[in-house]
Amino acid sequence: MNGNPAMTETGREGAARLNWRGIMDKMGIVIVVLIISALFAVMDENFLTWSNMMNMLRQTAINAILAAGMTFVILTGGIDLSVGAIVALAGVSGVYFSQWMPALPAMLLGTLVGAAAGYVNGVLTAKTKLPAIIVTLGSMTYLRGIAYVVTGGYPLILNDGSFIKMGQGYLGPVPIPIVIMLLVYAVFFVILKYTVFGRNVYMIGGNSEAAFLTGIRVVPRMTWVYTISGICSGIAGVILSARLLSGQPNVGSGYELDAIAAVVLGGTSLAGGMGTIVGSLFGALFMGTLSNGLTLLSVPYYWQLIIKGIVIVLAIYIDRLRQRGARG
Repeated sequence: MNGNPAMTETGREGAARLNWRGIMDKMGIVIVVLIISALFAVMDENFLTWSNMMNMLRQTAINAILAAGMTFVILTGGIDLSVGAIVALAGVSGVYFSQWMPALPAMLLGTLVGAAAGYVNGVLTAKTKLPAIIVTLGSMTYLRGIAYVVTGGYPLILNDGSFIKMGQGYLGPVPIPIVIMLLVYAVFFVILKYTVFGRNVYMIGGNSEAAFLTGIRVVPRMTWVYTISGICSGIAGVILSARLLSGQPNVGSGYELDAIAAVVLGGTSLAGGMGTIVGSLFGALFMGTLSNGLTLLSVPYYWQLIIKGIVIVLAIYIDRLRQRGARG
């Protein structure tokens, strides 16, 4: 009745391994962020000061917002290489519109430009069945070109004080970009966790053909996923232009790699179907903490680039190991 004791013990060991793997998948990046924060706190006494924490989180907010949108894309098994170019285009668009209208509608229009760019990516990816990496690689190029056309190759100076508050203002003691970042993640957490659309995103990433056969409208869902990524890029672009006091067509280069690294470090699989929005937030916090700590320690920028590149490669390698473990 009790079965083979050896087999029972083996079963317990297997269950323990699976339980530990599940804990590490969910909490591993949180533990890493805490460890690296503790190390930097020991090496530099200014690391844990309120001003440095707020500065670090404000700098992290843009990548975190991009990572939030990228999470939806990667959960479906796709990729979006155009987010950096959308940041530039949305930023210069918002500043351009601010010359003719109040700050709020100008910022909304800048964000809508990002949403429109994401929508086009979604339509091309979902309806033509072209690989997302090809579609977004092309859009990364032409969207950057449009940003240069809008500005004539020169920065557009931002003079609207209300617009500037978007990137440099405070809500109480907390910088506004951090507040926006937290609101974005709160909304997306609810969408992915508690809505039909969120469940559909996971199912499409797990097996898009099976999702279609179960009645899920894959094309509209995929279109919305890339539109969400575009909206996040638009928000990030508006915030960045407000911080820089100008709309610059050359900003955002490399932002797509930082966002992808944050999402993968946070536990979302590049194969799709597995991951959490909270994990992406902590992945972005890891990238921000690493950059801030290295800067405080006066590590030269080019060495920071080397370290960041190694982190991106490690993130992809960890994802590969995670996929093997899941198959095992």
